[in-house]
Amino acid sequence: MRICRFTTGEDPMFGLVDGAGAKIAEITGDPLYTKIELTGATHLVDEVRLLAPVIPRSKVIGIGKNFADHIAEMAGEAPEEPLVFLMPNTSIAGPDDPVIMPNFTTEVSYEAELAVVIGRLCKDVKAEEAASVIFGYTAANDVTARDLQRGDGQWARAKGMDTFNPLGPWIETDLDVSDLRVISRVDGEIRQDGSTADLIFGIGELIEYVSAAFTLLPGDVILTGTPAGVGAVASGSRVEIEVEGIGSFSNPL
Repeated sequence: MRICRFTTGEDPMFGLVDGAGAKIAEITGDPLYTKIELTGATHLVDEVRLLAPVIPRSKVIGIGKNFADHIAEMAGEAPEEPLVFLMPNTSIAGPDDPVIMPNFTTEVSYEAELAVVIGRLCKDVKAEEAASVIFGYTAANDVTARDLQRGDGQWARAKGMDTFNPLGPWIETDLDVSDLRVISRVDGEIRQDGSTADLIFGIGELIEYVSAAFTLLPGDVILTGTPAGVGAVASGSRVEIEVEGIGSFSNPL
């Protein structure tokens, strides 16, 4: 099931997207908290504005250095345990929203990632039980100010600034994520093309590790790491993110 969040010019609504990604069946309420019921109204995807499919009530949790090839291109070393950082929910943006690059950074990069959306309040979840707390999956661009990342010595500002975490185009609730292509394009040119099969720490491991430290709430988002191919982008570029089985979206910078 594909669940989107959208607007026709009024308050945001949720809907179910058909298999072709062309038509939306409107539903009542927020599916994270209420039973899914159709209103009877339908919309064409091309005639609405897609929004970020979820705005976390609590937090966005990032995982760094989770692809060996990305670690190598950044001249780093693989962590012995997941490398965790937090970002505020104000960093979320949706499809086609502009990513705003502040004038105090001069080296902004893209990072295509699979994102996990948590479906219920949970703590101390074992890896083998992780599927029971997952609402679904979406695609993410973990935009990063590399100069601030190096200078600050920690990643909250470099990765958590306003609009630096675009999500989209919708949430897929039923998906085998063991081997999905994760792709980024800059102005139409492929820059990253990796697979979730190459994650150092898998989804279950990440949820177990993260939930040991933090209580997870419905709508919390976990970014799972990015493959090799990251690079700086200039103002005016458009970055497209695609995750196999979910779909693609893009943003101007």
